Amino acid sequence: MSSTTPTDTDRSTTPPDPTVVAPSQEDLAIAGSTEIIGGDLGRHAYSSWRFWSPLPIVAIFAVGGFMLGLISKLPCTVNGWSDPGRYTHLCYTDIAPLYSLRGFADGVFPYIQNPLPGQEQLEYPVLTGLFMSLANFLNPRGDNATLWFFYVNAAMLAVCLIVAVVATAATVKRRPWDAAMVALAPGTILCATINWDLLAVALTAGAMLLWARRYPTWAGLVLGLAAAAKFYPLLLLGPLLLLCWRAAKMSAFARVVGGAAIAWLAVNVPFMVINFDGWARFYIFSSERGEDFGSIWLFLRNIGFGVPPEVLNMLATGILLILCVGIAVLTLKAARRPRFAQLAFLVVAAFLLTNKVYSPQFVLWLIPLAALARPRWRDFLIWQAGQTIYFVSIWLYLAGYGTDAIGLPVGWYSVAIIIQIGSTIFFGVMIIRDVLRPEHDPVRSDRFLEDDDDPGGGVLDGAPDRWASSSTATRESSDQQMPPADQQPVHSH
Repeated sequence: MSSTTPTDTDRSTTPPDPTVVAPSQEDLAIAGSTEIIGGDLGRHAYSSWRFWSPLPIVAIFAVGGFMLGLISKLPCTVNGWSDPGRYTHLCYTDIAPLYSLRGFADGVFPYIQNPLPGQEQLEYPVLTGLFMSLANFLNPRGDNATLWFFYVNAAMLAVCLIVAVVATAATVKRRPWDAAMVALAPGTILCATINWDLLAVALTAGAMLLWARRYPTWAGLVLGLAAAAKFYPLLLLGPLLLLCWRAAKMSAFARVVGGAAIAWLAVNVPFMVINFDGWARFYIFSSERGEDFGSIWLFLRNIGFGVPPEVLNMLATGILLILCVGIAVLTLKAARRPRFAQLAFLVVAAFLLTNKVYSPQFVLWLIPLAALARPRWRDFLIWQAGQTIYFVSIWLYLAGYGTDAIGLPVGWYSVAIIIQIGSTIFFGVMIIRDVLRPEHDPVRSDRFLEDDDDPGGGVLDGAPDRWASSSTATRESSDQQMPPADQQPVHSH
């Protein structure tokens, strides 16, 4: 045998596709666990049959994780969503009770028609309401209309999850396996069908994929649709503005903003004209609500330091603005321009940490951003452990809330709030460390991507850096492996 011919051992330890990062070879936290599913990637891991490429596999992971979540809802789907069982069995969902409480059972179309006596106007953004109305249209009704409404919504949400997972996998071309974090996260499995958040999550993931592929206008259009389903996607425009300013790519940012405005207005304006009060219900409700479950503000009230309602909005908004200013300083002062996903996670996390409510399913907003920002399973699972503790605690607390039933005491529930907040801060601190010390960034330090700038950053990847340190600028100017981004075409569809 020639000395240049690899042995079987050599082939088995060489990645089958040198352009794809294998977490089992890059992430020590899961390297040993791969023995459960047959060990590290071998020479036949990517056969000519493309079905076994990463994207279909992570989609299968998504379906599997979603089905586990549905199984966890069986105590409620079998026995009904009655108190305290829906809490003690951890199978609560907003979908079932809102079927009748928001008029879907009576055929009321939200925003346009006024609710019937005993019902309330739908307190969700327009695109989420249309999603719910579509599920109601597809509902076969009958004797189990509420159960069917839940399952139709679940099927549609499953599609949203698959879209979110596949879009996350495709955002950084050489790191598709990171999307397994989204598919298999405890937060995804437990929270996917609590509410309709996966619609906005899928659209946001799609917008980030389009941005990574250098379609800024299309990215803006999809981001605008995401903002028509939930408020939080609009927060991504802040980091994008700062990054495009630092990279001298403001024209691309303008296309994103223009596309987002067009999409948001196209969805919202018709309902604003037809029934402004119905359309505005979400925004009025969000403004008027007080401190609610899971928030730092409820924790403060529980320990005797409650904030007066008349100043709560101002204080929460002020602290959020302070955190955003801190993120802006980090963005502009970092020796190397941060990656878009890193800042996206930080700004959405800042919003959730200061928000007046933290529902368990809000973790879904952060999971795809976390997989793109810091794809390391150890830190990801530490964060998810904190979120899981809160998931269990909120339902056990509600089992006895306002009743004589035995539930989790308020003191322990307050501890769970701090654990939830602390776990998010922990993950955010790890991302900040990556920004300040890029050699710790898993994306910028793995052996296949070490020469890339921001592989999911679209026009930002390889773009000039106005505030780069002299050492960084010298290193980047000497790197001739890839043409600069400003010499590559930008699609303006």
